[in-house]
Amino acid sequence: MSKIHGVAFDLDGTFYPNYRFYVRLLPFILKEYRYLWAFGKARNALRAEFREGEFYDLQARLMGDRLKQDWMAIRERTERIIYRGWEPLFKKVKLYPHVRETLGVFKESGLTLGLLSDFPPVLKLEYLGLDSFWDAVICSEHTNRLKPDQTPFLELARQMNLPPEQILYVGNSVPYDIVGSKQAGMKAALIATNPLKSLLNRSKADFVFSDYRQLRSFVLG
Repeated sequence: MSKIHGVAFDLDGTFYPNYRFYVRLLPFILKEYRYLWAFGKARNALRAEFREGEFYDLQARLMGDRLKQDWMAIRERTERIIYRGWEPLFKKVKLYPHVRETLGVFKESGLTLGLLSDFPPVLKLEYLGLDSFWDAVICSEHTNRLKPDQTPFLELARQMNLPPEQILYVGNSVPYDIVGSKQAGMKAALIATNPLKSLLNRSKADFVFSDYRQLRSFVLG
């Protein structure tokens, strides 16, 4: 592999196990199943086909069509509940072991560090205590495209001031993180703490790991 000059990360499910967040969200999931169903369907539609317009408006309009509700009210509710309302829950989410340590070592080694998330990441990083490491932080929604589209990955590379082939992107989702980053020309590392997931996806990522110390050794040698 050619030299890695930058390491970029997904956030949700990559710095912490997803279940540690979902268990805190369970009461909302049970209460708002239909609303979340419409939210998921809208995002799937936006992943499948590019549409002209502002992302959050398009998302709200698609949700409104499914729920038969005013899209402007849905946009306001989505901003209030999902984008802002869920963020404080991250104050109590426990990270995978050695995440902060690994980011600190990468930073001290002179690597450029970036982060790309499908949801607004800035306050989440602050609540998780990970806000001090980054050279570039972007939300894919602000590029009007969601993973695995190449657009947010290429914008991340631009903001990191590195060619994509010099960046290792680290994520937990094969269809979104691994496929998207490799389509953009990056290298890809998959965190897979489940042995079966690790085994099944070894051929899809350049590196598969279950412990952040393994990632550190892979990048720094």
